[in-house]
Amino acid sequence: MKTINRFTRRNLMKRTAEAAVAAAAFPTIIPSSVLGFGPSPAPGDRIGVGCIGGGPQGVGVMSRFLAEKDARVLAVCDVKEERLQSARNRVNAVYENEDCAAYKDFRELVARKDIDVVLIATPDHWHALTALAALRAGKDIYCEKPLGLSLAEHQMLREEINRRKRIFQFGTQQRSDARFRRACELVLNGRIGKLRHINVWAPGSAPGGSTRIVPVPETLDYNFWTGPAPYRPYTEDRCFADDVTKTWWFISDYTLGFITGWGIHPMDIALWGGGAELFTGPLEAEGFGRIPSEGACDTATIWDVSFTFHGGVTMKFVGNPNGRNSGDPTGEPWPQEQEWRNHYRKISTHGTAFEGTDGWVHVDRSGINVHPASLLDEKPEDYKVQLKRSANHVRDLLDSVKSRAQSICPIEEAIRADQLCHVADLALRLRRKLVWDPQKERFLDDHEAQERIASRTMRSPWLL
Repeated sequence: MKTINRFTRRNLMKRTAEAAVAAAAFPTIIPSSVLGFGPSPAPGDRIGVGCIGGGPQGVGVMSRFLAEKDARVLAVCDVKEERLQSARNRVNAVYENEDCAAYKDFRELVARKDIDVVLIATPDHWHALTALAALRAGKDIYCEKPLGLSLAEHQMLREEINRRKRIFQFGTQQRSDARFRRACELVLNGRIGKLRHINVWAPGSAPGGSTRIVPVPETLDYNFWTGPAPYRPYTEDRCFADDVTKTWWFISDYTLGFITGWGIHPMDIALWGGGAELFTGPLEAEGFGRIPSEGACDTATIWDVSFTFHGGVTMKFVGNPNGRNSGDPTGEPWPQEQEWRNHYRKISTHGTAFEGTDGWVHVDRSGINVHPASLLDEKPEDYKVQLKRSANHVRDLLDSVKSRAQSICPIEEAIRADQLCHVADLALRLRRKLVWDPQKERFLDDHEAQERIASRTMRSPWLL
C-alpha cells in the first residue's frame, strides 16, 4: 500500500513498537444468517469498517455500523485497555466469533487494506491526525464532532478529502432526524417569511476537575493518549469522559469544551436552515462568557455571543448553565430562558429557533414547534427546496461510500459550523468585536485573533 507523509512501513513499525499493540488475526467469512438479516451480501460487497475510540460515543456509533448488513466491523482501536477489550467483545458478541482485531495504535488499523471506512471517535485533539492518517491510507471517514482545534486542521482535512476524493461524514446526527430537516426546509422555502434572526443554545461546559496528581492507571498509555497535546502530569480522572465523570472534555489542551462539543449540534442546524446566503461576506461576532479560574477545567461554562451576518441576519448563540449532560456548569442565570420558553411554548437545554417576518420555527430533540401552527399541515414533498433525506447517519455514509455522492454533512459544511463555534469562543475570550471573513477564512484587522485560530503547536513527533 502506498503511504504518505512519514507513514512508511518502516516508520510505522518503529513507532508502533513504542506502544503495545494487541495481536489479532484477520476476520473470516461470516455466515449469511448473522444478525438475523437473512441473506447477507457477499464478503466482497461488504464495507469494511475500523473504529478508533471505544468511549461511549464511539461504541454508540459503532453499534450503528454493526446493525447494517452490508458493513463489517473488522477492527477496533483504543489506548485504554479496558475500553479496547470491551469494544472488541461487543463486536465479537454480535458476529458470534473472535475475529475482531484490537489495536492500541491507530496507524496499524488504518494500514489494513480490507478496511474501507474509519470511524473516528477519539478525544477532540486527535480527530484531525487520525482522520488524516486514514485519508492518506485511502479510507472514507465518519468523524465525530467537533472537527478540529485550529484552522490549519480544518484546511488540511478539506485538502486531503478533496484531493483524494474521499467520502466524509461529520457526526452531526441531527441532520438525519426528519424534524430538523423539516424545520430547515420551512426556512429555506420562505414559509416563515424572510429570515431575520436565529437563536441557538446548548449546555455549557462543566467547571472543576481534580488537580491532584496521581499515578497513571496501568491500563492507560497516557503518553499516546496525550499525543500532540502538551504533556501534563496525570491528574485524577483527567482522561475520563464517561456518563458520570467528564474531565478532558473541558480542558483546553484537548478541546474547546461544549461551545464546540455540544454547541456544534444546534449551530449546524442554524447554518443548514440559514443557507449559503449567511456566508456571502464578512460577519461580526461579539459577546462574553465565563471561564473557570480553579480546577483542571478551563473552557467556557456559559457564553452569550451575538453574530451579525453580511446580509443582515442576526444570531444569538448561548451556552446555558442548566445542561445536565455536562455535569453542573455554573454561572449567571440563563437570561433568555423564560422569554424563549414563553415564546416557543416549550424548550429544552438545547435548540435552534428561526425567526422570520411571517412566523417562526423552533426545533430540538424533543420535537418541532411552529407559528403559525398551520405550517405543520404542509407537505414537505411539495417544497421547491428540499434537503437531502437521511433517517440514519451511518446508513447515509454507507450509501455515499457506494455511490460516491456527498454525505448529508460533508466536509465544507462541517468546517463552516465548526469555525463559527471557534469564532464564538474567541469573541468571549477576547471580549471584543471580531470580524470574520468566511470566504478567506480569516479575521479582518485582528492579528491576535487570527494567530489564535490559525494553528496549534503539536508535541513532537506529531505533525499535520
